Amino acid sequence: MELKGAYLIKPFHATDLRGGFIKDYNIDTFSANGIDHELKEVFYTVSKRGVIRAMHFQLVKQQAKLVRCVSGHVYDVIADLRQESPTFGKWQGLHLTGENTLSLFVPQYFAHGYLVLEDSVVSYKCGEVFYAEGDSGIMYNDPDLNITWPFEEIGGEQNLIISDKDLNLMSFKDYKAL
Repeated sequence: MELKGAYLIKPFHATDLRGGFIKDYNIDTFSANGIDHELKEVFYTVSKRGVIRAMHFQLVKQQAKLVRCVSGHVYDVIADLRQESPTFGKWQGLHLTGENTLSLFVPQYFAHGYLVLEDSVVSYKCGEVFYAEGDSGIMYNDPDLNITWPFEEIGGEQNLIISDKDLNLMSFKDYKAL
């Protein structure tokens, strides 16, 4: 990964005539590879093609997340919000699918979101519990972050499905002024 502290992880995956087995988290394996991530909360989102969930983070009680698309296909994006980081304000996107089984470790102080390219189930294994009072985010189309979303894969930006909450997120400029 280009953004320090973020990791793309290929989990243990075994198949046989019965099907398959995937182990996408083991505290000892993570620790041995320098990733400090203890689970405090696990949840799943179920999303239709065209949904955008972007760019979320918590202002307090920051959540490191291990994100995996269990089924379907999402274009997953992270943005570095660590003001002291040389990659502050930079973003990186990648494709997570049920088929490729890849997981993305999103460190604390990163914004995270995704565009659903196929109906999907996404797993979040979080290092902190959700804290509604600190819930926040930056607009998916913020001109300063300038994220390139693959809207053509859903027939254009006009086909987005977006929550009212996500339509009213702050700008990156507002975030920098906090």
